[in-house]
Amino acid sequence: LPSNVFLAEEFLEYFDGFSIGSNDLTQLTLGLDRDSGLVAQYFDERNPAVMKGLETLIKAAKAKGKYVGICGQGPSDHPDLAKWLMEQGIDSVSLNPDSVIPT
Repeated sequence: LPSNVFLAEEFLEYFDGFSIGSNDLTQLTLGLDRDSGLVAQYFDERNPAVMKGLETLIKAAKAKGKYVGICGQGPSDHPDLAKWLMEQGIDSVSLNPDSVIPT
């Protein structure tokens, strides 16, 4: 949720880390429904606003020595996003089975 991004440091005082859902974070950050034929073409986890949120969460968790992982379509659909997440220091990336080898 975007509120977790804005309050990442405060949330980490109570929780042992983050498990980010890329679909939910993208949908709620961009304010659009990925299943809507009217706006689905704009749904992209690589949008700068979404990537800034991901970066914020990863940095906050790392600064506190806490876990941060991600699941959802984003890393499976976009190997460049998966690579970027690893470069940012994410602890784990969940992938769809058919995307493991290409990613």
